[in-house]
Amino acid sequence: MEAATAATAAMMWFRKGLRVHDNPALDAARRHGAGAASARLYPVFVLDPRYLRPDAVAASPGSARAGVARIRFLLESLSDLDARLRRLGSRLLLLRARDDVADAVCAALKDWNIGKLCFESDTEPYALARDKKVTDFALASGIEVLTPVSHTLFDPEEIIKKNGGRPPLTYQSFVSIAGEPPAPAMEEYSELPPLGDTGEYELLPVPTVEELGYGDISQEEIPPFHGGETEALRRMKESLQNKEWVAKFEKPKGDPSAFVKPSTTVLSPYLKFGCLSSRYFYHCIQDVHRSVRNHTKPPVSLTGQLLWRDFFYTVSYGTPNFDRMKGNKICKQIPWSENEDLFVAWRDGQTGYPWIDAIMIQLRNWGWMHHLARHSVACFLTRGDMCCRCEGESSSRLHPLNSHLHPLNGGPRRVGDDHGA
Repeated sequence: MEAATAATAAMMWFRKGLRVHDNPALDAARRHGAGAASARLYPVFVLDPRYLRPDAVAASPGSARAGVARIRFLLESLSDLDARLRRLGSRLLLLRARDDVADAVCAALKDWNIGKLCFESDTEPYALARDKKVTDFALASGIEVLTPVSHTLFDPEEIIKKNGGRPPLTYQSFVSIAGEPPAPAMEEYSELPPLGDTGEYELLPVPTVEELGYGDISQEEIPPFHGGETEALRRMKESLQNKEWVAKFEKPKGDPSAFVKPSTTVLSPYLKFGCLSSRYFYHCIQDVHRSVRNHTKPPVSLTGQLLWRDFFYTVSYGTPNFDRMKGNKICKQIPWSENEDLFVAWRDGQTGYPWIDAIMIQLRNWGWMHHLARHSVACFLTRGDMCCRCEGESSSRLHPLNSHLHPLNGGPRRVGDDHGA
């Protein structure tokens, strides 16, 4: 009886992919062979101390790897996901890992007698190690594991395989190999299988930013972009209603100084957290393109931006040490100078250059900046007046992808670090 019960109990492990629409992992979790529904479904998200643990010495309130704006966006996205699941007769089971998320998931798989584990494939190095640990445990325990690709348009591994085992290193070669992306899975359903018994587990409500213990954040500006699938779909619909704007969208044109109404869709953070499916977005843009006589084409069009995003994911997945200079065979080795005072001035918007400082302050307050603004501050740091390169003095302190500046780490941190519109 216990084995039969386990076979019909499924866990949907959310990480990114914080949505119901076009979510192949959720769809697989709710089914139990031949189209029948799973008897019990456990939709789980685990709060990860790696990203959420307060860091008193961080340059801005938050953790060592995420600022308050990014954390607030995540919590809003979790609240929205929980609300959408509740409308389907379920809810989000929020757990807190003491240290290792993988250990928390493995414990729940065992304690809840799970027979099938479903989660969205993730190609980032930290996620790969975490997911391997969970997958190895699950398979050794006789648990079926399904990990469909849905964070990107294409499967990076398949693209690399088609290219002879190497990631394509130019946009055009990537596009020619990739072809057209799969259609989104947009089957709608009115309910999910009922929750299973969680025993003595403490199921947490989605915490507030204040409850996570980042100190006094009363003076921190609340960004105008709110997380969640509901807001993502609303923002996408609003952007695509203007068919002329969609048809004429041409990157890198645009006004990075537009403040009240940004000149892009501002959908990159929603794509990053998976509140919006990139395949669904691509499909909806194509519908607009088919309804007009003329429209821009990749690489400058809106669909072109989604292809850039996939290109980035594919190259990063297939390139060892992609997130750093040393050991990265496709990164130019530059003897960067080290000047902590200059770096801090750049990070905190205190350079004395009004345009640069305004962008960096916007980044700190909102967790987002226009793509042309991003180019401006990056070039200012690495190739402009802030760049202090010295022959023979090797340091990566000012490298834009080192641990000080990467958006997952302790420097300026964006809500959405995906390439996008």
